[in-house]
Amino acid sequence: MIDSWLEDVKKDTAPEELGMILVHNGVVRATAKNGSKVEGMILSYDENRLAELLKVYRQKEGIVDIKAWINSGRLGIGDDIMYLLVAGRFRTDIMPVFDAVLSAIKKEVVKEQEL
Repeated sequence: MIDSWLEDVKKDTAPEELGMILVHNGVVRATAKNGSKVEGMILSYDENRLAELLKVYRQKEGIVDIKAWINSGRLGIGDDIMYLLVAGRFRTDIMPVFDAVLSAIKKEVVKEQEL
């Protein structure tokens, strides 16, 4: 999936507009944030809210594309939770948007229940 995203962004973007592509791959850890052991998680997400967020952040200065995929259901240790790609002109354009959209997804889109 990520390889095809990279290929599509490079193919569909004018070279003068594309200087960086940043990718995130979140995975299920064996420990919770408090350090306790977990066996996995149950994950769900709001598809409509995700689409709304991506639309807003794609309009930010210097951003040419944002793509996101979120897994759902019962996930085990090491399973992929999410892929996020933010592409744009300069690092200074991309880094703040990447952080903001990732934080918004975690706060407003996904619901996690550790097992």
